[in-house]
Amino acid sequence: MTTLLDLKSSVLRQVQRSQSLRSRREPPPTASSPLTHCPEPLPRRISEESVEFFERVNAVLQKQENMLRAAQAECQRGACTVPPPQEHVDQSFIPDRISRTELDLLYEEAVYTVVNRVGVPSSEHVKSDEELFAYLMKVFDMGDEEQDIIIQKVQEAKRASFSLRVSVMKAKNLMAKDANGYSDPYCMLGILVGQSPREVEDKKERKFSFRKRKEKLEKRSSTKEVLPARCIQVTEVKPETLNPVWDEHFVFEVDDVHNDLLHLDIWDHDDDVSVAEACKKLNEVSGLRGMGRYFKQIAKSVRANGSASSGSEENVDDFLGCLNIPLNEIPVGGYDTWFKLEPRSSTSKVQGECHLIMKLFTNQRDTALSKRDSNISIHKKLLSQIVEYEHTHVKREPYNWNGQVCPAAWTILTHHAVQTDLPPLQQAIIRWQCYSSHHRTQRVCYSLLLRLLRTIDAEWDPTAVRGDLERQLSDSFRLYTEHCLCLMKNMRQVFPCTSAAAITRYELMLRGIGYMQNMRAFKTVCPLRNELHLDITTAVKKGSAEWYESLIARYKPEDGTLEEQLKRLVQVVDCVCADVQRAQNIYNKLFYSAVKVDFLSLSYRQLEKQVADDVNVAMERVCGTLEQESSRLTQTMGETIFELFMSLKTLKGFREFLPLKDTKMLALTGFHNWFKSSIHKWLQIVHDRSCDRIRKAVETDKLDPVQQAKHSSSAVEVTACFSQVREIWLQLAWPDSAGAFIFITRLTDNFCSEAVCYSEMITRKIERNQLGRDHKSFTVQLCVALNNTEHVRVFLGHLPCDLDWQGVERAMEESCGVEGKEQVYKALNGQLFNMDLDLQREAKRLIAQLTDKMLPELRRYIQHISLSPDSINNDDAVSPLMKYLQDTMVILTEHLVKETLTRVLQSMWELLLRMILDAVAENRGVQVEFYNRFQYTVETLLHFFHMKGEGLSVEDMKSGDYKVLDEELRLNKCSSFELIEQYYLEKISHQKTLKHTRFGRISVKCYYDAPEQRLTVEILHAADIIALDANGLSDPFVIVELCPHHLFPMAKSQRTQVKLKTLHPVFDELFYFHVSPEQYRHRFACLTFTVMDYDWLSTNDFAGEAVAPLSDFCWPGRPNATPAGKSVQPSILHLSRSKPSEKPIMRMLDARIGDREAQEFVRRLKEIEKSMEEE
Repeated sequence: MTTLLDLKSSVLRQVQRSQSLRSRREPPPTASSPLTHCPEPLPRRISEESVEFFERVNAVLQKQENMLRAAQAECQRGACTVPPPQEHVDQSFIPDRISRTELDLLYEEAVYTVVNRVGVPSSEHVKSDEELFAYLMKVFDMGDEEQDIIIQKVQEAKRASFSLRVSVMKAKNLMAKDANGYSDPYCMLGILVGQSPREVEDKKERKFSFRKRKEKLEKRSSTKEVLPARCIQVTEVKPETLNPVWDEHFVFEVDDVHNDLLHLDIWDHDDDVSVAEACKKLNEVSGLRGMGRYFKQIAKSVRANGSASSGSEENVDDFLGCLNIPLNEIPVGGYDTWFKLEPRSSTSKVQGECHLIMKLFTNQRDTALSKRDSNISIHKKLLSQIVEYEHTHVKREPYNWNGQVCPAAWTILTHHAVQTDLPPLQQAIIRWQCYSSHHRTQRVCYSLLLRLLRTIDAEWDPTAVRGDLERQLSDSFRLYTEHCLCLMKNMRQVFPCTSAAAITRYELMLRGIGYMQNMRAFKTVCPLRNELHLDITTAVKKGSAEWYESLIARYKPEDGTLEEQLKRLVQVVDCVCADVQRAQNIYNKLFYSAVKVDFLSLSYRQLEKQVADDVNVAMERVCGTLEQESSRLTQTMGETIFELFMSLKTLKGFREFLPLKDTKMLALTGFHNWFKSSIHKWLQIVHDRSCDRIRKAVETDKLDPVQQAKHSSSAVEVTACFSQVREIWLQLAWPDSAGAFIFITRLTDNFCSEAVCYSEMITRKIERNQLGRDHKSFTVQLCVALNNTEHVRVFLGHLPCDLDWQGVERAMEESCGVEGKEQVYKALNGQLFNMDLDLQREAKRLIAQLTDKMLPELRRYIQHISLSPDSINNDDAVSPLMKYLQDTMVILTEHLVKETLTRVLQSMWELLLRMILDAVAENRGVQVEFYNRFQYTVETLLHFFHMKGEGLSVEDMKSGDYKVLDEELRLNKCSSFELIEQYYLEKISHQKTLKHTRFGRISVKCYYDAPEQRLTVEILHAADIIALDANGLSDPFVIVELCPHHLFPMAKSQRTQVKLKTLHPVFDELFYFHVSPEQYRHRFACLTFTVMDYDWLSTNDFAGEAVAPLSDFCWPGRPNATPAGKSVQPSILHLSRSKPSEKPIMRMLDARIGDREAQEFVRRLKEIEKSMEEE
């Protein structure tokens, strides 16, 4: 409450100190005034400084717009071939390089993989061993001798042993073998040993079945070993279905991967005993005929253990189809497809398909590395070596490498992954580890890393990742996260907005880190790292703080003089504004869409706090310096402070893009208070430079109209100056409306004083230039000067809207009440009103110069009309004047704007009226034709200046002097009797307006007897008569008479008795007058009551008079004109004492020397006036 009262009192004091413009302009200007009245030209240096000053201020305003526009343009980034900056990271993130010994072992592993290749290669694979060996020599930097030694070692090593993994997934559209329309299918599958070429031909004739062709198997002599029962596998029986789903997995050891086959039978189970159980009872089969006999014994055992008592064939399993898949036809990556079921003979009838997944892999490898390390570790090392080699040979945009390797590398990696039996999840994890680790030393495309993360997430099975693999995956996630956080901290250097490639990479990196924190794998292997959002927030804040400190280190705002410190601080704030703009336009969108982090709020709050701290300290030093008496604000310092304020305002403006909760308690909330005293002095500098600029504009102005306008260059320059100053204030956007009142008052005062001084300088320039100029050129220049003043006046008429006076009034009403609002309104509008008066005054001075130039000609033409004989008609007498006015009007209409033209026409009209009035006053008592001619002249001028509605309005012209002149002409055309009658009409009209006078009053009663045509007048009493004797009293009596005398020639004046020594006489006397209806019907017919003071030694003194129109008593229907008129209430008439000579009619009658009635009337009135003068 105390603060509110203090604000109210300070504002009201400021308003009361605000003087009117006119009163402030009364004293003569001092030598230090920026706009003096001395005619000396402005020094060239000062004028140039003023121009440069406004150019610099405009550059400051444009700088903010240009900076924001440039930041906006960065958002419209297109294709960019310039590589992004290097992504410098901490050395602790860089993994150790592999030793030469390890490389040799790894090379042996790679060669062993090539030598033991199996499977059908795809079109992407390289088939030539020589090409693969040549590629490996490059990757491992091997010489020919080393190459030969390792190849020979591998060839001497034991060949790799292979196994076949088979997944029986499902079947579809099988044959229905049961009565219910379904089957109960199961599968029997196993490996058929290699066949001779002839057997291969026989195979084409007839398909193999586990229950047929046992003769061929028995003839083979290559297999004499015992065959274990587990070589034949059986799936579960799926009852009553034609589309069984098994999803069962089997592994078979393979003797000859190049010749063996996988054989699969599908049977319809019809027994009660499981086929699988039958398989388990037969442990082994020996001899060459073991395979065929084995399947046959299984089938017999099932039937025997099922329902042997039935003795029927109904329980025999039905054949549904078979598959024979040579192992040498399996692709490198294995099969994952549907196979069409085949019949066992041409008479078999089968249908349907079976879905199998098959893959060959090694179960034993004779290499040093495989005996020491795990397959996962070996594959990871091999991939890392190849990735490093491949990336170093990328020629175009290596930073954007998508991880694609050459066919030879892909062949080796694929074979190694297949041979070591790495499932897809482990392969995905290994690829992620290798590429993410490689990325820390040599950056790759972030889309590659994101793709690898998605692959892990798609293949994720938590049960398959345990032990070292889980730990390694966790470490890779941790290292990559820390790497990305480090890059986020340095994002302004690593991912600048000027590089489209860098921004694209940053967006992909953020998407990757955002995707990672939501992955199932990440949550499983990094259960304690669930605050990645906070880590990102910390990185953003720390990065913003460190970036700001780098700005401070670069610009060093604490070095140099105070002015230099502020200039460097401006550079710092501008850099922060540009950074925040980039954060809003680019970075914030990336962060929010990828990791749901409000980057703008985090970065802005951090930078805004640091900027506020530094600027606050600097402005405290500035204020402390300015408070010293010997210190003053220089122009350059003022410009720097203004620029700093504008930069801070731009920075503060970004808060509107923050969430509402983040805009509270920001450090820059009240930053304008730091600049309050400085802005006061800054506005004075602006005012001084504006004055210099205006004076320079007047000096260089040739008063020629600018193109498509009627004002000159100085008016354009003045309004341009005002516009710039107004724009300066609008750009300041002072947030405290109540506090802004002081500034607005000062600005308004500056505008008004500058406008008035400008108009005065233009006027003096016209006065100096009028000598030696012809009438037309001078008139044109004067018109331009008038237009200049009007142009400035109209511009300043928009000040209330431009400076938001209503907003200030509302703010003052809220803080100081209605009184504060009214004071603001009076102060601001008073300044504008006084300015308008002063501009009108200067305009009148200019117009007066124009009319003064016209005066001799106008006087000559008026005299011509006055002296023209009666024989000349009115048109001929007036035509010279109208011709001159028409020529002048052409110039004025062409060169004056409408508002100024109206003022000039009004002045000319008033001048002509005064001139005609003077001519008429000088020629009283002449013939009526004289006045008729001037009456015609006035009517002609009225139509001329009206200009058919384009000029002055008839209502405006028929006022003021026109009424006086019109009355003068009308009265001069009247006879003496008519003038006397007009005199009494005016007295009657004046009497009705009297309510109370200091001359007293008289009470009378008048009534009319119509049959007798007799008017009875009772003079009852008077009161408050003025004292005309030395004793302070009077000896009053009343003279009553009918007027005018020429209307009542037979009526004599009558008088009451004298009442001595009283100011309140009582008369009670009756008087009778004969009045005919023809007499009382005239409006001017009246009774006059003249109160006189009796003096027996000298003439009587005039005490006052009153009149009463006869129409009030005598007209039929009036109460006084009936027999009951005696009982009417008395009339109270107030006395008056006006000097007759002051009336125009008196002067007109006095001028009629030869008119006896006029002279007699004037004589009587002069006697009364003389009596008044003797008092």
